[in-house]
Amino acid sequence: PLSPSGAQTTQILVEPPWRPAVLWDRVTLTCQGSGTAGATTWYKDRRRWGQEGPDRLNVTESGTYKCDRAGTGLSPSVMVSDDELVLQVPARALLEGDTLTLHCRC
Repeated sequence: PLSPSGAQTTQILVEPPWRPAVLWDRVTLTCQGSGTAGATTWYKDRRRWGQEGPDRLNVTESGTYKCDRAGTGLSPSVMVSDDELVLQVPARALLEGDTLTLHCRC
């Protein structure tokens, strides 16, 4: 994705692609950006979560995650919940008239 200034930014890809992400879905986060591959630092709840290393993270704890990719900077945050009841929406842009599938998970 491009920022308003035209620079490449860091983003987190969430699998499976539903919002909010919930632990029992076996969530994987992938840090994406044009920065140096393998030079990713993960943060959980504003604290450093591990050392520089893999671009993919298998989430085992609820919390708010960000990644920092050398060259493109810090990503927006992604929340992973452990709620027992959740209404999920697709993690993509929707336009008026689109068909929308919702998941009510409990």
